[in-house]
Amino acid sequence: MNRINFNLTALRQLAGWGTAAAAALALCVPAQAQNTKVTIAISGWTGFAPLVLAYEAGLFKQQGLDVSIKKIPQKDRHLAIASGDVQCAATTVETWVVWNANGVATTQIFQLDKSFGADGMVVKPSISKITDLKGKTVAASAPGTAPYFTLAWMLKKNGLSLKDVTIVNLEPQAAANAFIAGNTQIDAGMTYEPYLGAVRAKPEAGKILATTLDYPMVMDTFGCTPKFLADNPKAAQGLTNGYFAALEMIKAEPKKSFEIMGADVKQSGEQFESSQKYLRWQDRAANQKFFAGEHAAFTKEAAELLLEVGIIRNMPDLSRLVDTRFIN
Repeated sequence: MNRINFNLTALRQLAGWGTAAAAALALCVPAQAQNTKVTIAISGWTGFAPLVLAYEAGLFKQQGLDVSIKKIPQKDRHLAIASGDVQCAATTVETWVVWNANGVATTQIFQLDKSFGADGMVVKPSISKITDLKGKTVAASAPGTAPYFTLAWMLKKNGLSLKDVTIVNLEPQAAANAFIAGNTQIDAGMTYEPYLGAVRAKPEAGKILATTLDYPMVMDTFGCTPKFLADNPKAAQGLTNGYFAALEMIKAEPKKSFEIMGADVKQSGEQFESSQKYLRWQDRAANQKFFAGEHAAFTKEAAELLLEVGIIRNMPDLSRLVDTRFIN
């Protein structure tokens, strides 16, 4: 996916000012960040969609924020942060380890989602188990991305390593499209919703061999640069509050919310509703539980695997990757 800027005029027409948005706003005390400008980098991943909803429904604006959202592939997101082009981003937990290990200082401030089958490996009909992939060709995003890490994780859990397969770098949407188009040169591919659903809907092209239901290891968080957090703590609180308000809007007015979020990835509200069934967005209570122990344990195991496969060369200080004051 090429880097593109958001063009959200059409989406704004969908958002309107519904009663659910107003109710959601009332649940969070505005941070009064005084129209602080902040640019957020995300992808079309279903788990990030409440950030789009918070933007479109004016939930961020109500928190005193002037937010811009940019679609930037995961493999390039840290470069945008390092350049100063964006101040905050959404990505998987282990990716923050990679960015910090490579000198791009970033700090997670809240959890977005957990994947429950929304990330997975698609394979040709002839492949019946992960060990069958030895010597085969697998499509996955570049090293340092979630699909690449998910591949490494699944292989390791089955006694294989990245050295046992040939990797062709394709982004998640392209990997799914390759299967749908009947590409004969790829035996497996790593992708996620909403693109995983496209393969699920065409079983003759391929099948889903494993997902995060089998390997629960894809969790997304939102973070910013330490400088942004230090200079703009009220804005960071506003971003957190805006996200939680979006989750409340989804509960109160799901049809409108799914239409807004689906339009961002060229899906109908019904299609988006189907894709979101394979993940769980995480509210404030779930965030507090997650950061009380699970996050640190997973981060440690993930960092060790990243070292093992050579994605990072040095272990960053894992204790400095999170700031939980905004979820309390």
